[in-house]
Amino acid sequence: MSAHPSSSLKRYFGIWITLLACTGLTVWAASLDLGRFNAAVALTIATFKAILVALFFMHLKGASEKLTKLVVVASLFFLLILLVLSMSDYATRTWS
Repeated sequence: MSAHPSSSLKRYFGIWITLLACTGLTVWAASLDLGRFNAAVALTIATFKAILVALFFMHLKGASEKLTKLVVVASLFFLLILLVLSMSDYATRTWS
């Protein structure tokens, strides 16, 4: 049994509340007319939420450096695949 179970439970609830607040912020930001910055604001909030989930709920915070590097490299690899496939689809479309 852990020596500090309540502090970790408090941390998880704090992160959960932060994620809920960021979700509310995303909904609120979607109702604003920010022009071409709508996507940038939404992606910034989503990135922050993804970092929180990865660090705390996937236990990357405090993990070994090798595991963290593996996760970063794998994430970048799959992001590259996503971008290449998306851009190849975009480039091969016929626009009328």
